[in-house]
Amino acid sequence: MVTPPRTEAAAERAARVLRAVPVPAALIVLVALSGVVLGRVYADPLLTRLMAGAAVGSVLVSVAARRLPSWLVAPLSVAAMAGWTLLSLRLAAAHAALPGGLGEVTADAARNAIPRLLTAMIPVEPAPDTVLLPVVAAWLAGLTAAEVALRAGRVLLGYLPPALLYAGALYVVGPNADPAVGPTVVFAAVAAAGLATPGRRDGPAPDPVAGLTPAVRAAVRLRLVAASAAGLAVVVALAALLAPVVAAQVDERPVDPRRYVEPPRVESLDENPLIRISGWALNPDQRLLDVRTTGGAAGDGSPRIRLAVLSDYDGVTWRVGATYRNAGRILPASDPAPNAATDEVRQEITVGDLTGRLLPAVPTPREVTGARVAYDPATGTLIRPEGLAPGLRYEVSSVRERPDPNLLSTANVPAGDEVARVLRVPDGAPEPLRRLATQLAESNGAPYARADAIATFLAEHYRVTADAPNGHAYPNLAFFLFGPRNGGGQRGTSEQFAAAFAVLGRLAGLPTRVVVGFGPAGDGPVRAADAYAWPEVLFDGVGWVPFDPMPRPDEEPRPVEEDFRPQPEDPPPSEVPAPTEEPSATPGAAAPAPGREQNGPGTPVLVGGGVGGLVLLLGAVLATLVAMRRRLTRSRLAGGDPGERVAGAWRELTDALRLAGHPVGPDLAAAEVAERARRTLAEARAARSGEGAAIDAPDGAAVDELAALLNQAGFAPGSVTPEQAERAARLSAGFADALRSARSRWGRLLWTVHPGPLRWRR
Repeated sequence: MVTPPRTEAAAERAARVLRAVPVPAALIVLVALSGVVLGRVYADPLLTRLMAGAAVGSVLVSVAARRLPSWLVAPLSVAAMAGWTLLSLRLAAAHAALPGGLGEVTADAARNAIPRLLTAMIPVEPAPDTVLLPVVAAWLAGLTAAEVALRAGRVLLGYLPPALLYAGALYVVGPNADPAVGPTVVFAAVAAAGLATPGRRDGPAPDPVAGLTPAVRAAVRLRLVAASAAGLAVVVALAALLAPVVAAQVDERPVDPRRYVEPPRVESLDENPLIRISGWALNPDQRLLDVRTTGGAAGDGSPRIRLAVLSDYDGVTWRVGATYRNAGRILPASDPAPNAATDEVRQEITVGDLTGRLLPAVPTPREVTGARVAYDPATGTLIRPEGLAPGLRYEVSSVRERPDPNLLSTANVPAGDEVARVLRVPDGAPEPLRRLATQLAESNGAPYARADAIATFLAEHYRVTADAPNGHAYPNLAFFLFGPRNGGGQRGTSEQFAAAFAVLGRLAGLPTRVVVGFGPAGDGPVRAADAYAWPEVLFDGVGWVPFDPMPRPDEEPRPVEEDFRPQPEDPPPSEVPAPTEEPSATPGAAAPAPGREQNGPGTPVLVGGGVGGLVLLLGAVLATLVAMRRRLTRSRLAGGDPGERVAGAWRELTDALRLAGHPVGPDLAAAEVAERARRTLAEARAARSGEGAAIDAPDGAAVDELAALLNQAGFAPGSVTPEQAERAARLSAGFADALRSARSRWGRLLWTVHPGPLRWRR
């Protein structure tokens, strides 16, 4: 039976299609596998789907445009990529519930794609800025691979873009996910299948040695066999050499590229928001926020809204010291303390006059919508990297913990390196603070009793005033605690109360920190009067517990002297014990004065001798420096042949420029140094003329003459005469004297004894 020609043509077309499918399919799978690998650190499979769509679209566009000129394929594919990218950004923005139009979201993602991808908290939220770069990279890899493998017929070379994309995905993931063994095996298998597929060539491949004479054919085939054997040997040798190295890296921890990118940092105002308490206290009606509780504990009181947690203290300033990483809508959850009651609080917050980047929220936030945030898991606080703006509205859902009060009386406090940060007491703590902490700790053994005693002491002895100056350094706290009441001491804002509690607690062995936030009376506006600071103490098995050291409004504070009277370092004279020595055997012999030996030199003699010795030593050092400087100048200007003396004069000029605060680099030519010397000389003349004094100095031509002599000595050795060397010495000396005379009296003295020319490279 004869097969109709139409049937044969259809079968041929089907076979041709089947031969053309494997390589594009392999490229699509290879590019999509990068999305599978990268998606392991994302909180949702949206990124994997978007990268798979980019792989399919990029390869199919190249397949559909295979009959078009090669120069036209790239513009068509880039246009299709723009459409897919915009669709991806829109889907990601809707998934992350981000406000704003598509243009605003796209512009923000284009500006911040790379830093946010590498600083985002894991698992990464699929947002426009975290999907833009992977989607574009997947499309470009598919386009390049399809053009090289399908149009040029270089399948193996076409695998290079997907391989680089896959390696980049592995590098970005780093140690933040399990090893990608499965996807890697699939990648290798698909690549091998694509290479094993026969190409689209019709008929058998032509014999490269056809038409040659038998002798030449044999020689060519021998060379081909030899080249193949050599190539195989090289591959085997490389495998033998690299296999142990690769195998040794299997158990190594991958490098995390995120450590090379700086996370968002808070501004200086936000680094220490404690100093804002006094300003808010003076403007109590300033409207900072508007709060509306939308669910959860809406009818269960008004929870504190936390702005910042300050854990670091250096004796001068309390600082946030947090590391914020970009986070998505869902924040990482942490296990609550054992036996702690929890309830959910959902609030809608609208920003008013509050500035900075710290984002207020009830602790501990779990979900934020309406604002892009960065999160610090250690403190549970938020920032908005773009900064706060009036009218910003966001919703935050938090899990509020309520520790069991029955556990506090017996709870211990942690110790060790993990809490060293919140136990550290900087050097320089005033001794009265230490004695007060010791007094409160000695009478209260349990940690909670110690913390409660500190809070009670502060609440009973100090007064709250809105006009108290800000400051919480050691001297400020000492004045707040022990300063005279009629002189401004023993009163402050919540800043001083919280900071004093935290410092006294650390001196008493308690891990403490300071929190700044708001205590609104209910839904509605949160004003500056609602802002305050409070201390917290960390207890084992309970977590961070807030304390209230603020005095009660209806109680009059007791004087500090009633409960704490600092003991002086040395006992008063009336309490010095009587001497126990036997009386002198010689009647009428006078006892030596206290603090002085009977036969030793007096204190004035010792002090005078010490001061005199220091003056003599200083004078000797200065005289030595002057002598060494003069010796260096003589050796430069009078030693050696004329060319060396000209070079020494030039070094005197450059040293003078450096002493005058205008150093010149070794890469400048002599003419450039001369130009700078003329400019420095003109500035010195102008300064002296402005002070009413004249300066006697060489003019610019003299400096140019010295530069010309230096070039002559360098480019024509032996041509400089002794007269020219003497002329160079006079010019450099005049230039140095002019610059020196333009300085003040102490500046001229320092010029003479400055040790710099003795150690500067010559």
